[in-house]
Amino acid sequence: MVPPINDHHIRKFPLTSISVLSPHTGLIISVVLLVFFFIKFYILELFLLRKLYGSRYTDLDEVNRRGFVNHHIAGATKLVILILAAYPFGSVAFGTAGFHTPYSDGSRVTMGDILIVSAQMLIGMFIFELIYRVKISPVSMIHHMASILVGQVAITISISKNEDSSIEFLMCTVWGAFDIISEFIPHLTIILYRVYPTSHSFLRSIFRAACITTLIGTLAETIVVFFLFGQLWERWMLSFRVATPILHVGFSIAQLHGTRIFWRMWRKQERIMREGREDKGEGGGPGDGGMASA
Repeated sequence: MVPPINDHHIRKFPLTSISVLSPHTGLIISVVLLVFFFIKFYILELFLLRKLYGSRYTDLDEVNRRGFVNHHIAGATKLVILILAAYPFGSVAFGTAGFHTPYSDGSRVTMGDILIVSAQMLIGMFIFELIYRVKISPVSMIHHMASILVGQVAITISISKNEDSSIEFLMCTVWGAFDIISEFIPHLTIILYRVYPTSHSFLRSIFRAACITTLIGTLAETIVVFFLFGQLWERWMLSFRVATPILHVGFSIAQLHGTRIFWRMWRKQERIMREGREDKGEGGGPGDGGMASA
């Protein structure tokens, strides 16, 4: 459960290192990437996806097959991060905990330890997608590259306890949290699109849900980010006062680009259903009830 926002805690957030793991992020992200490779090659591609989806998976061309695999890895990774990091994120960003607060009573693991590992999982997922996918839009590419660099810079400067390091990483966790929450449904949506390509009524509903949730997520993220940015205004150096809004605008553009894509896919399914009804004269469009029969 996320605690209520604590304004005093945010304004007085201490300048500290994030975690004893901060100097070892290279090792952590290496392990993360190796785990992704193992899951991709030995679990998803060789066994699980073939068994679950059969010809729906094997008949995909190389571009769509890699995208399909990537959506499984990205969606599962974000779900794991959400389960793992929701409590420390809420406690540190909006409660009273700090990075060195124990994750649980008597534990040697701290909130910062969990957040560092979670950050490396998210960054590793972005790196994996850039390397593995055959086709990726320029907007997504820039979003992933910026996320990787900003996240790693925030951790790197925290090692030397730069004046803005703690609050910069705090802002990164907010961006990451909204990315995880708002982008989980789109991953699931694309997977279902590949599995049920002719279930147009069902696809219309899930594309509409993805469009609306990504839009709401972007608006909510903007409100929270600029609330925290304003609360910390007096503590930011000039460079961060300028860079933070620019970065957020860039991230928002990438997210709204995704919203636009889902809006177009939503309307495309509506057009297919309308044309199907016109061809039949009356009755349901093609694929209605396809989810139940698939």
